[in-house]
Amino acid sequence: MIQIYNTLTREKEVFQPIEEGKVRMYVCGPTVYNYIHIGNARSSMAFDTIRRYLEYRGYEVNYVSNFTDVDDKIIRAAKELGITAPEVADRFIHAFEEDTNILNVKPATLHPRVMDHMPDILTFIQTLIDKGYAYESKGDVYYRTRKFEGYGNLSHQSIDELEVGASQRTGVEKELKEDPLDFALWKGAKEGEISWDSPWGAGRPGWHIECSVMATKHLGDTIDIHGGGQDLEFPHHENEIAQSEAKTGKKFANYWMHNGFVTIGEEDEKMSKSLGNFVTVHELVKEVDPQVLRFFMATTQYRRPIRYSETTMKEAGVNLQKLKNAFENLSFRKSDAITEHDEDTQKLQELADLEIRFTTEMDDDFNVANGITVVYEMAKWLNQYSEQEAVSAVVIEKALEQFTQWLSIFGIFFLSEELLDDDVDQLIEERNQARANRDFARSDEIRDLLKDKGITLEDTAQGTRWRRSE
Repeated sequence: MIQIYNTLTREKEVFQPIEEGKVRMYVCGPTVYNYIHIGNARSSMAFDTIRRYLEYRGYEVNYVSNFTDVDDKIIRAAKELGITAPEVADRFIHAFEEDTNILNVKPATLHPRVMDHMPDILTFIQTLIDKGYAYESKGDVYYRTRKFEGYGNLSHQSIDELEVGASQRTGVEKELKEDPLDFALWKGAKEGEISWDSPWGAGRPGWHIECSVMATKHLGDTIDIHGGGQDLEFPHHENEIAQSEAKTGKKFANYWMHNGFVTIGEEDEKMSKSLGNFVTVHELVKEVDPQVLRFFMATTQYRRPIRYSETTMKEAGVNLQKLKNAFENLSFRKSDAITEHDEDTQKLQELADLEIRFTTEMDDDFNVANGITVVYEMAKWLNQYSEQEAVSAVVIEKALEQFTQWLSIFGIFFLSEELLDDDVDQLIEERNQARANRDFARSDEIRDLLKDKGITLEDTAQGTRWRRSE
């Protein structure tokens, strides 16, 4: 029975999906104007781990994560680079896919882009205007925040507290609003900026409306889980709720999940581009094993902050190597394993007991810190079993399968000396994705790895075929 800490209620709640056996999950993706730093990547890895665990528990997960491909930052980057905003977006979407692929983050079921949803955005905004929740003002469109009674519930702020902060804002936009609390749904075009035609004049969407449109379009008016970083709780997610529920008249998301920050330095500052204290994944993986980075990030419970340092990375590398050693120690015993053994029933029960402990810990709001403790205990079990004089093929197969499944939840994959057919197929799928992303270095690396294991690949018009060398 999985329990999720719901930011909206500030309590752990038993997870009950809208549709039995299926999960509708939306996670806010990146604004694609630069390479992602490891603080950005934390969200991708945290929710990938959550998604993988839900699938491990038997759920079919429809996982949607957007790309914000039109934004002030993208427009500024386009001017600096001397290219168009769509070209900036394409460049850094490709970079994002490369970086997350090397960190074993599964591609979302769907990665919608804002530019592909302009008709849907215009229709959504017009509906809010028709219902009296939005108004046009000199080419801009704003949302009437006070009209939505539940505003502030997610971030647990009162409208009076929000009013004090909003009343201190100055500038042209304030003069266009009926109320300082109102926020933009559509922004009138400025000279030289990318824009689209609308009933209110040329312009582009505000940031918040994008996710409301894409989440409801692809997952329905009510979704199971909405996730993102803690910094999105207010105002982004608060505004998403106001927009979506005003339009549909239905609850937008049943469970709100927010991951903690990555901090750096003695002062534990939040890692961010604005502070200039960030480390990009693109650069880091040139120096650090991507599996170590993934392990480091994936083994802290998603709501807790992660302190990044060379020391903590080294510790992660040491711990990951211990797990790999345990995997290889038992894999080595396959060659002299007997078909059956008198102790099989007892050993299989011990594995079953570990399985119960692992799922109990992980079911508690995806508590990976406690879950990985059970993984370490299983590694110890693997080492002890591999040292026995006589080992059983049945037990080895079950133990390695269970250990591999657990590690895959954390995005970690080890390969036995003799690759199974499923291992080969998985690597070929990863190679195909790398080639599609034009990541030829990774594609060649996988081909060479398979060659070393006695696997020959043949690329044909019908797809990639493989055979074992004689």
